[in-house]
Amino acid sequence: FQGIFVLGLPYALLHSGYSGLFLIILAAALCCYTGKILIACLYEENEDGQLIRVRDTYEDIANACCKKQSSKLGGMVVNVTQVMELIMTCILYLVVSGNLLSHSFPYVPMTEKTWSVIAFVTLLPCVFIKTLQIVSKLSQLCSLVHFIIILVVMTYCLTQIHQWSWAKFRLSIEFEDFLVSVGVIIFSYTSQIFLPKLEGNMKNPGEFRCMLNWTHFFACVLKTTFALTAFLTWGEETKEVITDNLPSFLQTLVNLCLLTKALLSYPLPFFAATEIVYACISRGNHSNYRSPLFALGVRGSFLLLTLLMAMFIPHFALLMGLTGSVTGAAMTFLLPSLFHLKLKWKKLSFLEKCADISVFILGFLCSLAGIVCSIKGLLEVFG
Repeated sequence: FQGIFVLGLPYALLHSGYSGLFLIILAAALCCYTGKILIACLYEENEDGQLIRVRDTYEDIANACCKKQSSKLGGMVVNVTQVMELIMTCILYLVVSGNLLSHSFPYVPMTEKTWSVIAFVTLLPCVFIKTLQIVSKLSQLCSLVHFIIILVVMTYCLTQIHQWSWAKFRLSIEFEDFLVSVGVIIFSYTSQIFLPKLEGNMKNPGEFRCMLNWTHFFACVLKTTFALTAFLTWGEETKEVITDNLPSFLQTLVNLCLLTKALLSYPLPFFAATEIVYACISRGNHSNYRSPLFALGVRGSFLLLTLLMAMFIPHFALLMGLTGSVTGAAMTFLLPSLFHLKLKWKKLSFLEKCADISVFILGFLCSLAGIVCSIKGLLEVFG
């Protein structure tokens, strides 16, 4: 939950004012809710009224919902959507790594793309990752680095407390700028892609809902505190990535920490994407598709694909925004609420049905607005 997106939250507050603080809290509640209903779709009651886990993945849920139309159609749609978002996330980490390296060592005569290749070399061991346990250890290190970054920024902000003023908050908002803020805030909480796998790997899956409540609560508190202190410090001068506001002597340190975080963040979406593709390919009975060498080839191909796309796709940020508006909103809001309504309709109360329908409509509007803004940006660039 505490990804690189967090560093854009103060900028989101600049464009959304007081409504941005409300959005940070609302987004946490909505994403926590859709996470719970998604996991609920993995279970069915047996004859004794006990909940039994009858599905393992997001794909299984989709297939169960679309079995009347096609036994595999829903799963194919979900898998393609998941892989697109995960690959785009991996590419973003490579692009960010190249950017951070070039800013950290401006005196070295190398382009950002060259720096991205250097970052790519450090990620080559990812092809040997076989289990989620290794990924979780890397994610722990990533979290540690993230808290160091947050601590540095907030410590500096607290030294400037004498400059804080609530008058810096805007009461009026501009619609397009507000939509950008909505996208940044909502997608800083998204984790639905990983939840079925995560819940399935827990030692005690019964604690999942409690875990989800506490993680979203603490993520919300930290995001609100961080965004508020940073915005009150810089006000109208708040930049898109808040670390760019820091004095030069702190910028290099924080940039190197961000680079470490980006590289440590890469294995999770990479592992998830390759597992989905490998599972789809090896589902048949052909033994060659289930060999360790073939799995290594799949992971190696994906690693190379992310580098090539990072190198050669122009205007990647806008394309990322367009993809994120489609896949992010679909995986976080649209599909969980739709699947929950489809599979649990007879057992849901009137309020639960209203909640699911409301989340679906909200997700659709967010997706539509994000698509319009991204396409408008692409047309301006190519126009």
